[in-house]
Amino acid sequence: MTDRFALPRRTLLAAAAALAAGLAAPAPTPALAQDVYPSRPVIVVVPQAAGGTNDIVARVLADKMGDVLGQARFVVENRVGAGGNIGTASAARATPDGYTLIVNISSTQAINPALFSKLGFDPVKDFEPITMLATVPNVLVAHPSLKADTVAELITLARQNAAQPLQYASAGNGTLNHLLGEMLKSRAGIPLTHVPYRGVAPAINDMIAGHVMLGFASMPSVMSQLQGKALKALAMSSAQRSPAAPEIPAIAETIPGFSADLWVALFAPRGLPVAIRDKLHDAAVKAMNDPGVQEKLKAQGATIVTSTPDELAKRLDTDLATWAEVVKAAGAKVE
Repeated sequence: MTDRFALPRRTLLAAAAALAAGLAAPAPTPALAQDVYPSRPVIVVVPQAAGGTNDIVARVLADKMGDVLGQARFVVENRVGAGGNIGTASAARATPDGYTLIVNISSTQAINPALFSKLGFDPVKDFEPITMLATVPNVLVAHPSLKADTVAELITLARQNAAQPLQYASAGNGTLNHLLGEMLKSRAGIPLTHVPYRGVAPAINDMIAGHVMLGFASMPSVMSQLQGKALKALAMSSAQRSPAAPEIPAIAETIPGFSADLWVALFAPRGLPVAIRDKLHDAAVKAMNDPGVQEKLKAQGATIVTSTPDELAKRLDTDLATWAEVVKAAGAKVE
């Protein structure tokens, strides 16, 4: 007996085929998901303390990138410790989906690998370069009574006093201003004695007091002392003169090839989809080219420098090799 409510066999087969096709349909591709990125807050890790150069750049960038993309907030999180290694390692372990980024400095990304026996991350293999953001030159400063106003005069003075080498202050063993002093000592072939302090502030205070005659410091940290004539500037560590203080010559004008400024750059965990990387790159470059952003960072002594991901990767490779050589020559190690 035929059930008058039964569906025709052809209809049932068509429905079954449609259901099977639906079950076998591929999941949405990553490209489709990337079209709506970012749809929730993005964490920007800063592995240094709040208020420092890196933190300032990251916060200015985060505010503007939120405006540029107009879809989600970029929230800065300071994860400090071990010279920046703790925060950097945590970012390296994050999911590479664009919702965790890191704004890092060359001290952590390029110098620490040569300094620390236990790092917790690989500076190249664990990160996707996005763009350079800014450079901040270090200044070779001296007490006003030092009988040298230029690098050439300093070299002559140091050689004349080889029996009692001039002392230079730093923020501590293995810090950038320590290694800059070692680089100057090596490249100029002069005797210098390192005097480490526990931070840049006490080092600067002792230079102002004349207890130690010279040292390197970032432009933002000594801007007021230079303006007030408490210290004098001999030269910049950058390859060229800084737009923030064009009257101060570069060390490279006396020692060709000398170049070692602090850079700030944007990275993501390795494996970030290319479409998201490109979107972040374009947004970051647009943010850094904003006149308001440039004005804020110039006041801090920073120079805006953006790059392609490949250019940043090459800069990192170059600096890793440079600082490995300097650290080896200085014999500096941090356990």
